[in-house]
Amino acid sequence: MALIAVSGHPGCRFEEVARFAAQRLGFELLTQARIRDLAGEEFGSSEPAPDKAYSSLVTSILARLATEHHIVYCAAGGELQARHFPGMLRVHVVAPESVRIGNLMLDNRLERPAARKLLLELEAADRADRKAKFGKARATADLFDLVLSSESLGSEQMAELIETAARCAGLAERGLLSPAAEAQLQFQMRLKLARHGIVPPGKVTLRKKIFAHQSEEMFANLLDFYRIAWEYEPRSFPIQYDPDGSVLEAFTPDFYLPEFDLYVELTTMKQSLVTKKNRKVRLLRELYPRVNIQVFYQKDFENLIFKYGLAGQVRA
Repeated sequence: MALIAVSGHPGCRFEEVARFAAQRLGFELLTQARIRDLAGEEFGSSEPAPDKAYSSLVTSILARLATEHHIVYCAAGGELQARHFPGMLRVHVVAPESVRIGNLMLDNRLERPAARKLLLELEAADRADRKAKFGKARATADLFDLVLSSESLGSEQMAELIETAARCAGLAERGLLSPAAEAQLQFQMRLKLARHGIVPPGKVTLRKKIFAHQSEEMFANLLDFYRIAWEYEPRSFPIQYDPDGSVLEAFTPDFYLPEFDLYVELTTMKQSLVTKKNRKVRLLRELYPRVNIQVFYQKDFENLIFKYGLAGQVRA
């Protein structure tokens, strides 16, 4: 697939450059405004995503669209999203302050002092936004494949250069993102979004309690992403008795997935806890051989999703 990420300094008209480039190449144009609309449709909220979740949310949306279109993505930080995709071109548009002030004067019908004040405000907002969402206030030249100056080049000329670069790199001839590649990328992004409590609308949760550990809530959110019904700690299994038959010890798995008749026990990397849980699981399997239970580290979540073929069943 082809993903051309176009960004630029405030006042450089990089949005116009992106629009012209998309038209010349026949690619789908994806703007920041459209990202907001798609995020609202897919995640069912009019509230913006937390800043730390923004990059993962955008990548998830890009991955879905990339199975259907080649894309020109026009937004700050697009160069960081582009690295997740095989065919990318990262473009940045720059210009001296005087040129950008002149553009703002024409575009907003402002006098020079007002346009300069607006530019300073836009630059400050851009730095703050980048810092909050991507950890750095500025984008450096090494993040881009092509840096264009609007001091001497018009928007259509820059779009033509982007088209030439894209065709020289063979981006237009690439196939779209494969379903398997999308599923893998979606899992990575959904796992990150689940940590921030972001899930699509229409959860299928059967019963929800206060979770004992944050990793359990994250796992539940991930299950919701894949529309997998779950119950939290629904049953305790006695695993040790005293001579009189009284229960000395019981084991309560973290989750039950009724569609798969599967109990899931989450654990951490702490060896003492792993050993303790493995002992309980071993006893449970000996006493209840028909009970299907799996122990998962957080890193094993992916195995669960792909083992049961869930990644391809639902598109978030």
